[in-house]
Amino acid sequence: MSDLLAWLAALPLAGVGLWAWRRWHHPSYWLLLGYPIAAISVRTSWRRVALGCGLTKKRQRWWFTTVPGLIASTGIVKVKRRFQRVAVDTKPFMWLPLPTRHGWRVTLHTLEGQTPGDYTDAAERLAHSWGVHAIRVSSPGPGRVVLAATMRDPLVTVDQLPPSTDLLKVTVGRLETGGPWVVDFKTVPHWLNAGATQSGKSNLANALIVGLAPQPVALVGIDLKGGVEFTSYAPRLSALATCRDEAGLLLDDLVALMLDRMGLCRQASARNIWQLPPALRPLPVVVLVDELAELYLMADKSEKDEIAKTSTALLRVAQLGRAFGIYLFCCGQRIGSDLGPGVTALRAQCSGRVCHRVNDPETATMTLGDLDPAALASARAIPAETPGVAIVAGQDGHWYRARSFYVSEQRAEHAAHTHAHLTPSWEEITAHLPEHANA
Repeated sequence: MSDLLAWLAALPLAGVGLWAWRRWHHPSYWLLLGYPIAAISVRTSWRRVALGCGLTKKRQRWWFTTVPGLIASTGIVKVKRRFQRVAVDTKPFMWLPLPTRHGWRVTLHTLEGQTPGDYTDAAERLAHSWGVHAIRVSSPGPGRVVLAATMRDPLVTVDQLPPSTDLLKVTVGRLETGGPWVVDFKTVPHWLNAGATQSGKSNLANALIVGLAPQPVALVGIDLKGGVEFTSYAPRLSALATCRDEAGLLLDDLVALMLDRMGLCRQASARNIWQLPPALRPLPVVVLVDELAELYLMADKSEKDEIAKTSTALLRVAQLGRAFGIYLFCCGQRIGSDLGPGVTALRAQCSGRVCHRVNDPETATMTLGDLDPAALASARAIPAETPGVAIVAGQDGHWYRARSFYVSEQRAEHAAHTHAHLTPSWEEITAHLPEHANA
């Protein structure tokens, strides 16, 4: 009796110990206890889950079946076991689930006539069947799909912004897979960032400023909100335009700078500035544009020529700037086709897409609609109480839910003042251009 009481007394202590283990050292808890239980549950339930989610196929198999026989004199029906071909539900072959940082992943072999889209359509049903936060589907090759499960949402809390070590690369947040959200301008040169007020759009720009400030790059700002967003970061900006007229002049300088670098690369038989010797390589330029729609809004017809000139210059930078070290990060609350063909053409040049919570479906469609309908639906489902959460597409051709690290304006302003000595003046950058030399 005493032994039973001792065991009963130990149960609450064991529960508290498991809770503390999971709370304070979740990685070891997951690998040693959580993952084995999850792997066994997934493998043993796969046939039922696949059947319930419509992922099975009818196939003819030789099977022992029970058929009715003669009725005995006692009134009992005698049955026979017969070996014959019958139609059975066949599940896709599943390999052993492998652990990840926030869940597990498993490779499946698709059945005849199946595509990865069939598993994408069933992803939500699979997540509910296994009791996980989300299931993401990818296809590493023909006939195979990979299901990546996250046990809990890794975007509830995110870490602090880590320091950037590579040129033109900034880790700005975390993906829903638990991996880092990286903005790499060398890989994806131009980005389109859409989001309503208080959605995290400006926070992402702050993270970029903090990450790029200590790097040997020239930062240029086009703040069409009268300069209220970027003026406090002016010590680290080589140039800042706060209205459409100033933006037009700055974009003309960027086009002239691009053409000058084009000639430099042609003389050196280089395809881009990164093939030039380090002594000849010009400084990379990152252009941050806020309130993109203000470049295209027209009050009357007298502004038509000015808007056409400005949008054409911005489009030329987007089309040709990558090879010559000029990169764009364009932000806006409202990005729609009604702003004119210039916006649509600019969007086509921006491979990187970030869509925060938006107020109208047109902006989400403009940002993500040509990538994946599922991404569009996920963007429109972002709740207002989760600032910084966005749908991201860019680096690897897939889209993800992500959340940027919180970077306050005070921290970004501190970074701008701390690294102000690294700021090249715009006069020095453009001094060798023909129009400046003549002036």
